[in-house]
Amino acid sequence: MSYLSLSTWSLHRNLGPLRWTQWDADARKHIFVETPQPELMKLVDLPAYMAKEGFGALEIGHFHFPSTDDAYLGELRGAFESAGLSFDTILLDYGDISNEDEVRRQADLAYIREWIDIAAKAGAKNIRVVAGESEPSDKAALARSIEALKELHAYGQSSNVRVITENFKPLTSIAENVLAIVDAFEGKLNVVDDFGNFKGETKYEQLAAILPYAVSIHAKAQYDENGMPDTEEYLRCLELLKAGRYEGAISLIYDGPGDMWEGINRVRRIVEPYL
Repeated sequence: MSYLSLSTWSLHRNLGPLRWTQWDADARKHIFVETPQPELMKLVDLPAYMAKEGFGALEIGHFHFPSTDDAYLGELRGAFESAGLSFDTILLDYGDISNEDEVRRQADLAYIREWIDIAAKAGAKNIRVVAGESEPSDKAALARSIEALKELHAYGQSSNVRVITENFKPLTSIAENVLAIVDAFEGKLNVVDDFGNFKGETKYEQLAAILPYAVSIHAKAQYDENGMPDTEEYLRCLELLKAGRYEGAISLIYDGPGDMWEGINRVRRIVEPYL
């Protein structure tokens, strides 16, 4: 049976500064940049609020962690346990494991391993790792990505954290590459299937093609300038879940204008009949 989840990206204007990781090509190292945002709710208070609102799970973007020290991670884990809410996934937005620059690639692999350790301490079930930022036609990059994902997947298993990937960023912007990655794992690597990330006339075919391997759906609608979803298009995506008998997390994604909770609740009302 499917259950309702939320990505903290849906609250990216409410949870305080966004803490981004970037690669400094000149200095050959990671740098960290903050985007100021108001903190209308502390991240550690969110699990209790979400449970009260009837959600079953939460996904947290890595950029929303105010700290990664052991004390804070223990506090966050306790917040989920006290609320009875599943900490489904850390959404790691940084890392290009397909990059041909071996220095960059190894630095990113080390960084991702650090976040797998963070996921284990915080009690997250999964960590979403970006497959790569190389062009989808680059077969050598796809091979590098698969090699790295195998290493990371094994590392995650050693700490009871499942490494998953997503149809996110250029390399997996086509279903063919997502399926090639899954096939390399003989179907044992799971994915996030994001409604908004495949483009063009074959969008719905591609969403359906990777659905059997999905453990989370990023239920992202298309919005107008007022934050109103394109209901017809959104329902077409949701019907794919019914046709594919999907059972798992349906994570609401609202990134439109206006009040974020109002936007979340608008898409929630459309999604709930599919739970």
